[in-house]
Order: sequence, then structure tokens, then C-alpha cells
Amino acid sequence: MSSSEAPKTWLSQDAYDRLQAELDELIAARPAVAAEINARREEGDLRENGGYHAAREEQGKQEGRIQYLKEFLRNAEVGEASTADSVQPGSVVTIYFDDDKTDTETFLLGSREIASTTDLTVYSPESALGKAILGVGTGQTVTYTAPSGADIKVTVVEFGPFEG
Repeated sequence: MSSSEAPKTWLSQDAYDRLQAELDELIAARPAVAAEINARREEGDLRENGGYHAAREEQGKQEGRIQYLKEFLRNAEVGEASTADSVQPGSVVTIYFDDDKTDTETFLLGSREIASTTDLTVYSPESALGKAILGVGTGQTVTYTAPSGADIKVTVVEFGPFEG
């Protein structure tokens, strides 16, 4: 998927800034990781050098995270959540399940990257529930198929912009 085809992800300015700081920190740590690999390489036989292999594995994880964050931030839509008349990414949504108004759940519809900035549960707009409620208004009921195969009926009680 090229960046022009990648889905946009809504992020608050705070979440974007936090992820950008993480990216900057990872990039700044590259020389230290390379130095660690060189130091471990000098210890001798690479086939039996656990420290060398661990340092290389850590470098791979770090580089993977750097590439992920670069692409994620490039495709992020930063700003205030929409105040639309229907549920959109960036909405805090309260729903109830199967006509039981006492069985409610309140969550943020947005990127998992936002999860560390809130105590709310975060559901992706690409999840089964997220896809089902996108564009739905207050009082509307939809049914979606959960990953388990069960059909689940939910009603949107209210929604609003994420203030986190």
C-alpha cells in the first residue's frame, strides 16, 4: 500500500507530538545501538556471541518501529476531532448492546497509538465495531459480525469529540 492509498488516522496534537518525540528519540539512539553492535562484534566468534545477536535483534526492532512511526505520522490527520452529526474517527462513543440499556460501553474510536493518552478503551475505525458505527447517529442501531462470528447489535447512545 503506498502512502497515497494509506488510510488517514486522526490524532490529537498531543498524541502526534508524543509520537514524534518517540521517533526523534529512536533516531537519536541509532549511533548508540550501532556502537553496541560493534563492541559485541569485537568479542569474538559471532556464531556463539549472544550479546551480538541480541544487539542486532534490538536494532531490527528499533528500525522497524522507526519505519512504522514515519509512515504512521506521514498519514496522520492532526487536529480537533470532527463535530459531525455522526460517529467519526476521533469520537468518544457510548453504546449499549442488544436492547439492554444497562449494558453500556464508552470508548474512543481512533488509533491504538492514542491509547496511552487516555484511560478510555480505544477501538480502531477498521475494527468490526468501528466499521459498523462509522457514520451512525445518536439513537441508531446497527448489527455487526464480531471476529468470533457472533452477530452483535449495538445502539449509539451518544458521541462527541475526544478532548484528550
